[in-house]
Amino acid sequence: METPTERIVTEAGRPLAVTDATGRVLEVRRPGALDRLRLFKAVGPALSGNDRYVGYAMLAYCVQAIDGVPVPAAAGEAQLEALVARLGDTGLQAVGEVLAEPSAGASASPN
Repeated sequence: METPTERIVTEAGRPLAVTDATGRVLEVRRPGALDRLRLFKAVGPALSGNDRYVGYAMLAYCVQAIDGVPVPAAAGEAQLEALVARLGDTGLQAVGEVLAEPSAGASASPN
């Protein structure tokens, strides 16, 4: 039997689903400490102090799949920029909105 704490941890680890304005279904995970550490490694020391760059990169980094097709975690600046370009403004906005919802369940669709 699962305890309430175990249930919360399980729910927090499940990806969130959000549909962007273009109709793409994005699977998003909430970033944890290890995600943030890996992101800083991927952007490198020259950019890790640039909060705006890291903010956009984090939104992209949290995407696990687009329309059911897995998105590998970016390991470098070029991969992050390619993913940001692929998501575009509509994708990044949808990711930002679903991550901003403090009580988002396992699935959310603002559109």
